[in-house]
Amino acid sequence: MIQAERALQQVLEWGRSLTAFADEHAVEAVRGGQYILQRIQSSLRDTSARTGRDPQDETLIVAFYRELALLFWLDDCNDLGLIAPEQLAAVEQALGQGVPCALPGFEGCTVLRASLAALAYDPRDYAQLLDDTRCYCAALRAGQAQAAGEERWSYAEYLHNGIDSIAYANVFCCLSLLWGLDMASLRARPAFRQLLRLISAIGRLQNDLHGCDKDRSAGEADNAAILLLQRYPAMPVMEFLNDELAGHTRMLHRVMAEERFPAPWGPLIEAMAAIRAHYYQTSTSRYRSDAPWGGQRAPA
Repeated sequence: MIQAERALQQVLEWGRSLTAFADEHAVEAVRGGQYILQRIQSSLRDTSARTGRDPQDETLIVAFYRELALLFWLDDCNDLGLIAPEQLAAVEQALGQGVPCALPGFEGCTVLRASLAALAYDPRDYAQLLDDTRCYCAALRAGQAQAAGEERWSYAEYLHNGIDSIAYANVFCCLSLLWGLDMASLRARPAFRQLLRLISAIGRLQNDLHGCDKDRSAGEADNAAILLLQRYPAMPVMEFLNDELAGHTRMLHRVMAEERFPAPWGPLIEAMAAIRAHYYQTSTSRYRSDAPWGGQRAPA
């Protein structure tokens, strides 16, 4: 696999064409992307005989890291107001429609979407990635709006939105696009759609539990634990959310035991389910409670 430092420099170079892009976005993207790819390397080698897509292909790997960095950047553009609202609206339209951004300072959006369109093993994955990006951006906006408004969501409404704002669908779709994982066909299976919802719910709960202290100290309200504590001050919130996490995990494993999904979906889902211990806990900046800045709701 491409060396981390070499990949990081390529992501940083691309990120310079995005207003307010920070080194942290690239660093966390490469670190998280490496974790995912390392966990599915052997399975990708198995699929390469069918697809001709090399798991070690530097172009594919860097494209994946750039998409992850884009998701981190978008998250902070929403959370931290890194760019003006009209700029964010133009960026979201460009990324969701696959067209050039109407405003200067965001050329990286056009570059990345054009490269992914050209690299797509199955064009259906590129169309789906645009749709997933629209859902992700809409969920980020909705989360910010409810956190700032007077009327708070119920836990069910929050989790429903959080399944999109965790951006796991984007991550999976990008992997499928680059390495031919046949996600477009798999989405037709109800069990696979259930699998996606369960792992995304697990990701949201893990993210919020891990980031609760940091969110609270930053005055952030868009977190399941903080939302529940505000509505039900006497509730044992952490116990409840950990029970929810355990229940979703059991349901996930039942679906995986009952259904057979082609490689590398088994190892990939297991890797994402274990991300709290293997990624969040080892973060040097973004997910530490004493980190100086950054969001806690970013993807993987």
